[in-house]
Amino acid sequence: MSKTDQPQANAEGIAAAARSARKKGPPPVHLWNPPFCGDLDMRITRDGTWFYLGTPIGRHELVKLFSSIIRKDSDDYFLVTPVEKVGIKVDDAPFVAVDFNPVEGGLEFLTNVGDKAIAGPEHPIRVVRDPETGEPSPYVLIRRNLEALIDRKSFYRLVELGETEEIDGEDWFGIRSGGEFFPIIPAAELNA
Repeated sequence: MSKTDQPQANAEGIAAAARSARKKGPPPVHLWNPPFCGDLDMRITRDGTWFYLGTPIGRHELVKLFSSIIRKDSDDYFLVTPVEKVGIKVDDAPFVAVDFNPVEGGLEFLTNVGDKAIAGPEHPIRVVRDPETGEPSPYVLIRRNLEALIDRKSFYRLVELGETEEIDGEDWFGIRSGGEFFPIIPAAELNA
């Protein structure tokens, strides 16, 4: 089927299919392999705002519904139902970690769409630094290969909990959760 022969996807149809699939528990989007139906004019900005046709989606429940059927294949993001797969744009990460709390076993992160994950081996934290400015962008894996950008206030709170640990002969400043140490920055750069 060529792209011109593909049925046109729209947000209403995707939402209806997602609601139907969600009635049976969390949608197993990783198991679905529907045909690609083209790109949808939907975008998730770095701050976690979802846009459809250039307008912010104001209904939080609709955003949560769409977020339940998002999947990342290679570097591309899709909304996936049992019958269709549509491409969407994601500026950075599909979720934003808006808070965290110390719990038994580690640090539990909460996303802007209500997902929770305890940082550890299955939900690692990673920090990417801008090569020009050195500005850190911290992420936590939420589900499968979908990450949340940790918001600035939460990152500052994390740094307050940080400690130093030696990795391959170099001291690193980082965070411990779920029995794992997640490096943030070489300790020598803290004192520079």
